[in-house]
Amino acid sequence: MTTLAEWRTRLAYQPLSLAIAALATSAALAFANRITHPSIVEAEKRDLQTSLSEVLPVGYADNDLLQDAIVIPGSNGKPLTVYRSRKAGAINGAVFKTIGLGYAGEIIVLIAVDTEGTMLGARVIKHQETPGLGDKIEAAKADWIHDFEGKSLASPPPEKWLVKKDGGIFDQFAGATITPRAVVKAVKEGLDYYAAHREEILAETSKVQ
Repeated sequence: MTTLAEWRTRLAYQPLSLAIAALATSAALAFANRITHPSIVEAEKRDLQTSLSEVLPVGYADNDLLQDAIVIPGSNGKPLTVYRSRKAGAINGAVFKTIGLGYAGEIIVLIAVDTEGTMLGARVIKHQETPGLGDKIEAAKADWIHDFEGKSLASPPPEKWLVKKDGGIFDQFAGATITPRAVVKAVKEGLDYYAAHREEILAETSKVQ
């Protein structure tokens, strides 16, 4: 009978031990993921619900936007979820994500527009910009993001959808021009997208998730 000491001297001992350890670790991670997944999903849902309410004026919608969402092709070819706001059953706006490329990576912006394509609000919900400089795009850090409210493709005209340094109307940040430039571009592209897909977004026959 082979003793444990003898088994440890064999070449197969270490690879087999590593394989068993890896298998045990994988099983533990899978179990932990299964246990925590529902709570993570619920937390993400709450965060999204909060973000959706922040980009809409108080009292603007009386429906559950998470339950009134459609999925259509985005400008990048990937599926885009559009949340439709309603008042007394009538669609009065749409909320969706648009993406800009900042100094440190992607900046994800949630924008809300009324049926005519006028901005109701915008919030940056994810970014990696430099703290103290680029993070002024956050509503909690500065009022800059509120400058988009009331804007549309007609006001200002397309050539003015730029930061002031580039000849537009939007402020830039000292030492961080790339960041606000990316957000302005993302919001403008979001408005362009809405204009191109307005009928599909507002159609009552559009398939709800």
